[in-house]
Amino acid sequence: MARLALLSVSNKTGIIDLARSLVEEFNFDLISSGGTARAIKDAGLPVTKVADYTGSPEILGGRVKTLHPRIHGGILARRDVPEDITDLENNQIRPIDLVVVNLYPFEETIAKPGVTLSQAVEQIDIGGPAMLRASSKNFAHLAVLCDPVQYDEYLQELRQNNGEASLEFRQKAALKGFSHTASYDQAIASYLAGTQDYTLSGTQLQSLRYGENPHQPAAWYQTGTTPTGWAAATKLQGKELSYNNLVDLEAARRIITEFIDTPAATIIKHTNPCGTALGSTISEAYQKAFNADSTSAFGGIVALNRPIDAATASELTKTFLECVVAPSYDAEAQEILAKKSNVRVLTLADLSSGPKDTVKAIAGGFLVQASDDVIADTSQWQVVTERQPIASELAELLFAWKVCKHVKSNAIVVTSDRTTLGVGAGQMNRVGSVKIALEQAGEKAKGATLASDGFFPFDDSVRTAAAAGITAIVQPGGSLRDKDSIKAANELGLLMVLTGIRHFLH
Repeated sequence: MARLALLSVSNKTGIIDLARSLVEEFNFDLISSGGTARAIKDAGLPVTKVADYTGSPEILGGRVKTLHPRIHGGILARRDVPEDITDLENNQIRPIDLVVVNLYPFEETIAKPGVTLSQAVEQIDIGGPAMLRASSKNFAHLAVLCDPVQYDEYLQELRQNNGEASLEFRQKAALKGFSHTASYDQAIASYLAGTQDYTLSGTQLQSLRYGENPHQPAAWYQTGTTPTGWAAATKLQGKELSYNNLVDLEAARRIITEFIDTPAATIIKHTNPCGTALGSTISEAYQKAFNADSTSAFGGIVALNRPIDAATASELTKTFLECVVAPSYDAEAQEILAKKSNVRVLTLADLSSGPKDTVKAIAGGFLVQASDDVIADTSQWQVVTERQPIASELAELLFAWKVCKHVKSNAIVVTSDRTTLGVGAGQMNRVGSVKIALEQAGEKAKGATLASDGFFPFDDSVRTAAAAGITAIVQPGGSLRDKDSIKAANELGLLMVLTGIRHFLH
């Protein structure tokens, strides 16, 4: 008797090619439900509808299709238990050798604006998870596939093992099935719970060589059922990504997201920008960012927000870099970068999409906060000094403020010509960060702009900045001593703007 495969998928990517191989190459019979059955039939392949196989029609508007003993008996039967085989025979149930299931797009549905609770509830799959769990439980006797990327691997298993999938493959596929249902249930629970509960789970993409240090084991996990963010990136060349690479890449992505309308480049070291700049071209933006601190750029992580051309690629190869990420690369750029084979080169088409929350583990639990994705609005800023900004000064203040948001606090950033000149990061007092940033900027601080992620508790930072040649300052304000800093700025002829928003980054 031919083997039996059950195909019931929401995401139909690759399903027809799989079905054709199962029928024509491996002599499977197919049963299927709903739209999957129609798609297979329209492709000219033989398929039996689940309702015809079970003898029970789909009911409740399709809510009940596969929840039937002829389906779950065929999935759960143990081939090495005589009583199970007898039950199958007495109930005219065929054993099922392959289950191919993926689930209703619940996460995609709730991500759409204006989705109602009733609309979301209708996208909660019931039969799919039941089949996934049942077939994953019985991996000793059948295979389960829940992701189109598994289809080719499964067919190769059949070709290499006389038409059988190995136990090792079936167990690995079962794990993926359970992970898939766990992530799916987590998304539903989180949606229904709102802010009452917070659950976190993921599917391991790969083990990493180590974490921040060689003695720390680490792994990379994907959240959700659909790859997004770095899980959706493509690595064109280079070694495997490390834990520190991924942490720095995310820091680079967050900065580059601030600049949508203008070519921008940032170079990251230890999650802080050592150089960030805007330019008329992406090549110019990168050169400005590199020249901002060429010493620290060595071994850096580079993110660029425009496709990479040959000119930019040539600049990128002039120093050692760990990683480069951009939306795309032209053919000549890829050829140039390939000469630096150790550089990890990635494409990420959507650099702007990031997590809605940030999570940090603490002893006995974890902390969750909304991501700091507020968009700077200069119309809400308050000019508090006698000197008023002209348009070019306001644009420079905005650039400095956007970069400063992504520097570890206490954070100070000095800029000019939409380029960072000095960055003071992570110091225990603000004046210490000011001195570091100004020392790095050197003579270029004359006529430059300074941004601070938090208010100035005293006027000493303002006076230090003015002595170095700074002419404009942007800061949140909110100190009891704001009047002292404003008075010093007026006395020294500085421009000062208060944003009313703090950007601490711990």
